[in-house]
Amino acid sequence: MRKIDLSGKNAIVTGGSMGIGSDICRVLGSCGANVALNYRKHADEAKTIGDDVEKAGAKSMVVQADVASFADAGKMVEAVVAEWGSLDILVCNAGINWDGVIWKMKEEQWDQVIDINLKGYFNYIRHAAPIMREKKYGKIVNITSINGKRGKFGQSNYAASKAGIIGLTKTVARDLGKYGINVNAVAPGLIETEMMKQAPEKVKDLALSEILVGRLGQPEEVANVVAFLASDLSRHVTGQVINVDGGQFLG
Repeated sequence: MRKIDLSGKNAIVTGGSMGIGSDICRVLGSCGANVALNYRKHADEAKTIGDDVEKAGAKSMVVQADVASFADAGKMVEAVVAEWGSLDILVCNAGINWDGVIWKMKEEQWDQVIDINLKGYFNYIRHAAPIMREKKYGKIVNITSINGKRGKFGQSNYAASKAGIIGLTKTVARDLGKYGINVNAVAPGLIETEMMKQAPEKVKDLALSEILVGRLGQPEEVANVVAFLASDLSRHVTGQVINVDGGQFLG
């Protein structure tokens, strides 16, 4: 059985300093990929993840960049290509939530979530696509959510952004498929990140009642699927949305 081998590949992971993104960075690094990750506020956490990647034997790059900024995204992609010579893997992961029922949601709530969660993905894909297209190789993996498929009470902005990522994924897969570029999405259910550990028990209990395997997912379980999609083992998989949710949503 072939193992996931990303040796010699160069990756960008947005939102890699915390949560699921940090495990994606570690797993890609453990598979041999050099990993560039961005942070906006959490510099210490980002440096720690970069150190973990290097301990695994790969190179790391830590960049302060606002994913909602088209210019920042371009500068980060340029920095990776200048330093490492190419870009092979792009994992768009950075995201926020700012919940509220639709009749109370402020314009600022809507705009911030869409700018980071959806426009942020466009920003990086737009800058990475010409590089991958020219070399006729690339792996783009977008982190969405099962709530982008089913919706969720009080999350119209978040669910809309995640549904938009699914549409973006499928369209970019069509745009880039003939150039040897695979574009896929991973849709986590409720994952036991540090933030989720602080959530009210009733929130966790409700999620557990939906999850067929009877437990919350772990960040590494999402990262393992990302690593597969970032590897050549997935070369005949594109335009797909893969749930990592323990059967929480079967739609």
